[in-house]
Amino acid sequence: MFNASGDMVGTAKLNEQPDGVKIKVKIKGLEPGFHGIHVHEFPKCKGPDFSNAGNHLNPEGKEHGLMRTDGAHLGDLPNVEADGSGAVDAELMLAGATMKEGNKSILRGEGTSLIVTEKQDDGVSQPSGNSGARIICGKITAASKTDKAESPSNPTETKKKKE
Repeated sequence: MFNASGDMVGTAKLNEQPDGVKIKVKIKGLEPGFHGIHVHEFPKCKGPDFSNAGNHLNPEGKEHGLMRTDGAHLGDLPNVEADGSGAVDAELMLAGATMKEGNKSILRGEGTSLIVTEKQDDGVSQPSGNSGARIICGKITAASKTDKAESPSNPTETKKKKE
């Protein structure tokens, strides 16, 4: 997770669960109080406004807001609260989402992004809960084969091939 200046200010760990994707976020450097947090359409985090991340992830074309009785954007999450020192340590559930293939996958295409806003999401206002500017962004992408650690070579195998 990076701020508008490109400084790393936290992490987000995502895990597939039977009812959605669990997201553990740890962030520092926020103003104390509540902040909106949402999954956005594209894995792009170009500051300072992170507008290239697109809108909230919304594959079903629903209205914004967790307080809506007819459902919310897939990317809508509960607000997080920064303590007096500006730190967040929270566990959230992105209900109905998956990290597997499909319409509700947060890894579909090139991936998505996780964005924190300057103010809290009011849960109903369109299109994004009146939550203010995007201030922190992290890309959500699938690990490529080149991201995985390679096994060290066996020197005896290399020697045999040379002989």
